[in-house]
Amino acid sequence: MAAQKINEAHEHIAKAEKCLKTSLTKWKPDFDSAASEYAKAAVCFKNAKQYEQAKDAYLKEAEYHTENKTLFHAAKAIEQAGMMMKEQKKMPEAIQYIEKACMMYMENGTPDTAAMALDRAGKLIEPINLEKAVDLYQKAAGVFENEDRLRQAVELLGKASRLLVRLKRLDEAAVALQKEKNMYKEIENFPMCFKKTTAQVLVHLHRGDFVAADKCVRESYSLPGYSGSEDCVAMETLLQGYDEQDEDQAYRVCNSPLLKYMDNDVSTLTKKVFSRRFT
Repeated sequence: MAAQKINEAHEHIAKAEKCLKTSLTKWKPDFDSAASEYAKAAVCFKNAKQYEQAKDAYLKEAEYHTENKTLFHAAKAIEQAGMMMKEQKKMPEAIQYIEKACMMYMENGTPDTAAMALDRAGKLIEPINLEKAVDLYQKAAGVFENEDRLRQAVELLGKASRLLVRLKRLDEAAVALQKEKNMYKEIENFPMCFKKTTAQVLVHLHRGDFVAADKCVRESYSLPGYSGSEDCVAMETLLQGYDEQDEDQAYRVCNSPLLKYMDNDVSTLTKKVFSRRFT
C-alpha cells in the first residue's frame, strides 16, 4: 500500500514538472496545474507516512500557488507543510511554517483564518513550550481584536493569561487579566468580569501588592451586579482577613468552592497567597 502511494506521488510530480515546461506553442508554465499535481503528490506521501517528502511537496505546491498569485492556497499548503513537521515531532519547525502561513493569510486579507491558525499553533506547542504558546495566543487575540471580534479575542487572551500565571510571569498576567476584564465589560459579559476580578486579586496578592488587589475590587463596584455578589463578598472578606492578618477568615475564603473550582492555574495561587501571608 505504502509503495503504491509513493509511486503515485512520483507520477504526480512528473506531471507537475511537465506542466512547468514551455515550448513554441506554450509560452508560460501552467503553475495552477503544477500546484494541483504537487498537492496530490503530497497527499500520497502523507498516506504513505513519508512526511518529509510530503512536506517538500506541499512547499512546492505553495511555491506555484504563489507564482500564480493565489496566496490563500499557498498559505494553506505551507500550513500543511507545518503539520508534516508536527508528524515528525519537529514542533519548532512546524510552528515556523504555520506562522509563515499566517503572514500570508494576513497579506491575502483573510485575518480570521490567520488567527485560527495561530490558535492551532498555540495548542500544538503548549505542551512543550509555554512561552511560545503565550506569544501565539496573544498574536491570535490581537488579530481578532483588530477585526472587532472581541468574543474570540478574549477567549485567546484567557489562554495566554492562564499560561502567564503558570509561568509565574505575574506582572504580565495582571496586565493580561485587566485587558480580558475590559473586553468582557465591552461585550457586557459581567459575570466573567467578576471572575477576572477574583483572578486579579489573587495575582496581585501573590505579587505582594495589596493596594493593587484592593483597587481591582473597588473599581469593580461599578460593574452591574458586582456589589453584594458571591465574588465580591469573597474578595472583600479575603482582603480584610489578609489586611488584618486574620488567618481563619482568609482560610475560609481560600478553601471556599468559589476559589477551589476556578481555573487550575489560578486556583493554585490561592494556597500560595495564604501560605505567603500566614506561614
